[in-house]
Amino acid sequence: MRALVIGASGGIGSAIFNQLEREGWDVTGLSRSIDGFDMGNAASIERGMERLTGTFDLIFVAVGILAPLWGAPEKNLTAIKPDDMTRVFAVNTIGPALILRHAARLLPKDGRGVVAILSARVGSIGDNQIGGWYSYRASKAALNQIVRGAAIELGRSHKQSICVSLHPGTVATPFTANYAGRHKTVAPDEAANNLIKVITGLTPQQTGGFYDYAGQEIVW
Repeated sequence: MRALVIGASGGIGSAIFNQLEREGWDVTGLSRSIDGFDMGNAASIERGMERLTGTFDLIFVAVGILAPLWGAPEKNLTAIKPDDMTRVFAVNTIGPALILRHAARLLPKDGRGVVAILSARVGSIGDNQIGGWYSYRASKAALNQIVRGAAIELGRSHKQSICVSLHPGTVATPFTANYAGRHKTVAPDEAANNLIKVITGLTPQQTGGFYDYAGQEIVW
């Protein structure tokens, strides 16, 4: 079994990479720190994806930002900054969309193939009860729509393909360190185990869905 993990040097991505290797997968990793694979740069994504050959039984995208390095998630509308919002959408939404452009070539056409992209429960419009975090919420809601559309398109040519958004829970990584608050956190290894179990149990009938770390569907 072959897997591609994008964001393989991050907290969740590295845990997914390591767990898959322990389970005997042949794993290829891409990341900005090791390979110069920049999710906010279209040319970088294209170069990295074009170098890949063969097919993968799993493509896992574990890259995202809450805000640019120089900013923070917005608490109110007056905090919205166009440049910051553009950067968040570039990494969280446009980057995964550009990866999905290559999915048809990289997934097995006559067998089960999964594309799993990390989203977030706060990207759910129906679940939003407190507002705020406008760029991050909107970028993940837009990502979910792209995943849904990609699942429909892939399903026409790859009948056993599965393309989903996954919510990992609040994982104890530098990504969440300043924002976890009172939320219960889980270690990256535990999050990886949970997500791999969900991926293993998915069927083609569930393609295009949005699921949490326990396999429960999340409202759009």
